[in-house]
Amino acid sequence: MKNLKWVGISLGGLTVLIIVVGSILHLMGQNKLNFAPTVTIANVNVASDQSTLERGQHLATISSCNECHGNNFEGKAFVNEAPIGYIPAPNLTVSGPTVDYTDEDWAGAIRHGVAKNGRVLVIMPSFHYAEYGDDDLATLINYLKSVPPAENELEPRKIQFPGTIIFGILAFDSWSVNQIDHTKIGGSNAPLMENTAGYGKYLVNIAACGSCHGENLAGNTSNGPQGPNITLGGNLRNWTFEEFTMALRSGQTPDKRQLNIKMPWPQYSIMSEVEVQSIWSYIKSVDALEDNQ
Repeated sequence: MKNLKWVGISLGGLTVLIIVVGSILHLMGQNKLNFAPTVTIANVNVASDQSTLERGQHLATISSCNECHGNNFEGKAFVNEAPIGYIPAPNLTVSGPTVDYTDEDWAGAIRHGVAKNGRVLVIMPSFHYAEYGDDDLATLINYLKSVPPAENELEPRKIQFPGTIIFGILAFDSWSVNQIDHTKIGGSNAPLMENTAGYGKYLVNIAACGSCHGENLAGNTSNGPQGPNITLGGNLRNWTFEEFTMALRSGQTPDKRQLNIKMPWPQYSIMSEVEVQSIWSYIKSVDALEDNQ
């Protein structure tokens, strides 16, 4: 009986300890998600210029903004999984929470991964969008501010236990705000739009290709979309430029496979010849790597 008593006491103590530790980790994760590290947001001069709206729409498309935020930027649930919680890609129209966003707030969210209210933007690929030139970012913001209102009321973000621990502690360093050198953002425009590897690298970044294909483009090994190796060390070593163009514009590979729309080729199909050529030039310039393991 004494042994059973001590076993019961030990189990009770262990249960209390787990609850206390879990509660502390929950609060720590919640606090880190709600209060992003302090960053200096680079200013961007956004003019209400009708002539740049077409360019802004083009950038929003190739950056796949609609993929997460809905066809009309009305927003949609991105994560809705018990017991982790609810994470929406918010309504970006004037019917949503960005209605009172200043140009600085837009820049903070897009290039720095920090919301207007100071929260960490999880999943938002600001790590790639940080490469946006000031001129292109200005046209993108101008366009997003111009889109028609879309009524779609979404619940506010609610990350609960154990999501607070998963997102706020275990995966916290992987969110964009923690991967960006915020001191190097801003102060320069996009590269000249010409068939160069430099402009291709810029497009690969603002199209967030590394999110699916790995940051070195040799294939994704994380829990995200499993994009294949797109360096010349992979299947692309046997592709011609014309075949690459067909895959980017129609989603069809040289062996007649149709790419899943998780590869956003419908968005990339609007790219100009110069844009496609420059991406191909960049791919040819990077190291030909074996598939990431």
